[in-house]
Amino acid sequence: MTPRLKELYSKEIVAKLVKEFNYSNPMQAPRLKKIVLNMGLGEGSKEAKIIEAGTRDMTAISGQRPVVTRAKKSIASFKLRAGMPVGCMVTLRGVRMYEFLDRLVNFSMPRIRDFRGVSDKSFDGRGNYTIGIKEQIIFPEIDYDKIDKIRGMNITISTSANTDEEAKALLKHLGMAFAQ
Repeated sequence: MTPRLKELYSKEIVAKLVKEFNYSNPMQAPRLKKIVLNMGLGEGSKEAKIIEAGTRDMTAISGQRPVVTRAKKSIASFKLRAGMPVGCMVTLRGVRMYEFLDRLVNFSMPRIRDFRGVSDKSFDGRGNYTIGIKEQIIFPEIDYDKIDKIRGMNITISTSANTDEEAKALLKHLGMAFAQ
């Protein structure tokens, strides 16, 4: 079964993007490539339980087991050695990517306190968009009573768009609420 957002993209959004940017071929319309979730757990180098808790939260949010990221360099002032665990990340593609974006836009973002839309200044110039989330409890999959600490994460949405304008149009059509 195809995700609701993917059907919407193929049936309606491609046509809107072709009309909006005057593409000669529907295959020129930008599309989602992947979504990367990254949670920095710097204090996890001292305690393994922190990494376990972050991994458990990330698994619940994404539906996929994350990879534990490790420090590349030793930094004495942070008491950090190369190879110590410092976070976790997961890359979503295909069906899971569309289902995650659908949940993020329609269920999680409206749960953010004083939410007035996301910034349109977080594009990187190549059609990729990054959102920083301060609390993982905005996701309905996280049980508030079972978390030990509120953690934030970065969500990077990678698109095939060539410009930020095309990527913003794609995300807007997919339901992303941008601040005025």
